[in-house]
Amino acid sequence: MAGVIRHRFFWPVATLLILLVSNLFFSPDFFAVEVRQGHLYGSLIDIVRFGAPLILVSLGMTLVIATGGIDLSVGSVVAICGALACLRISGLGDQNSVLGVLLAVGLALGLALLLGAWNGLLVAQAGIQPIIATLILMVAGRGLAQLITDGQIITINSSPYKLIGGGYWLTVPFSILVALVVFGFALLLTRRTALGLLIESVGGNAEASRLAGIHSRRIIFTGYVFCGLCAGIAGLMISSNVSSADGNNAGLWIELDAILAVVIGGTSLAGGRFSLGGTVLGALIIQTLTTTIYSIGIPPETTLLFKALVVTLVCLLQSRAFRAKVFHRRPMPPPAQPDRQQEPKVEVPA
Repeated sequence: MAGVIRHRFFWPVATLLILLVSNLFFSPDFFAVEVRQGHLYGSLIDIVRFGAPLILVSLGMTLVIATGGIDLSVGSVVAICGALACLRISGLGDQNSVLGVLLAVGLALGLALLLGAWNGLLVAQAGIQPIIATLILMVAGRGLAQLITDGQIITINSSPYKLIGGGYWLTVPFSILVALVVFGFALLLTRRTALGLLIESVGGNAEASRLAGIHSRRIIFTGYVFCGLCAGIAGLMISSNVSSADGNNAGLWIELDAILAVVIGGTSLAGGRFSLGGTVLGALIIQTLTTTIYSIGIPPETTLLFKALVVTLVCLLQSRAFRAKVFHRRPMPPPAQPDRQQEPKVEVPA
C-alpha cells in the first residue's frame, strides 16, 4: 500500500476520482453515457471533449518545460490561429467547401509553426530568457489576433470546420480523437526513440549536454515548435466549437491552466524528467474541476479563487516535504548493518 501511495500518479488519480464522485451528490446521473443519434453523450464525454484543447496545449507545454523553459504565448497562438482560420473561411464563396477549409486549416497551422519557431529562435539562438521571450509574443500576439479580426468577432457557418471541435466521428467527439492522436504521436517520439532522453538531458543541464555532443539548441528549438503546433490545433478546436473567432478572449489564460496541468502531472518546472501521461491527468483534473464548479453552483465571481485553492491543495499533497511535516513522517532509517564479530585484542607484553 505504501508503494502505491508513493507512486507519482497516485495523488492526481485520487484527486480526479474524488472530483468525479463528488458530482454524484449534485447530479445522480453524472456517470451516465448514452448514444443519441449515433453520438456518445454524457458528462464524462463532455469533460474530455471540452478538455481536449487544454490537453493539447499542456502536451506542448510539457516538452518546453522539460527542456527548462516556459511558454507564456500559447494563449495568443490559440487566438491567432483561430482568427486566421475563421477569417479565411469567412471569405470563401462556399464555406462548406472541404478544400477551402483544409487550406484555411493548413494556413493557420503553418503560422502556428512559425510562431513556435520564433519563440525557439529567441530562446535557443538569441539566448533570451524563456519567460521574457514568450512574454513578447504573449503581448504582441493578442494584438495580432485583434488585427486579424479587426477587433470584431468573426462568425462562420461551415460544417467541415465545425467537425474539428464540435463534430463526431465513429460516435466519438472528433476533438477527443485528435487529442489522442497527438498524445500518441508525442508518446511514441519521446518514449520509443532517444528524443525523450535527449530532452531530459538538456533540461537537466543544457551546457553539459552540449559538451557531451547533444545539439541542445536544436532540442530546445524543436520543443517550442511542437508547443506552437499544439496551441494552433487547440485554437482551431476552440473556434470551431463556437463557429466564431474572438481575438480578445479566445485562449485567455489557457497558458496558466496548462502550466498547472504540467505541474500536477508531476513534471518539475526546473526541467529534466517529464510525464506526458501525468500531464493528461492534470488537464483532466482542471477540466473536471471547472465542470464541478458549475455543477455545484459556485458563484462565477469566486470560481477562480475556488479553483486556485483546489489546485494548491493538490500540489501540496504531492509534495513529500509537506506530507512529512503534516503527517509527522520521519525519514526511513538506513538499513542496519550486519553485526561483525570483533576480533579479540591481543595484548603484547611490554
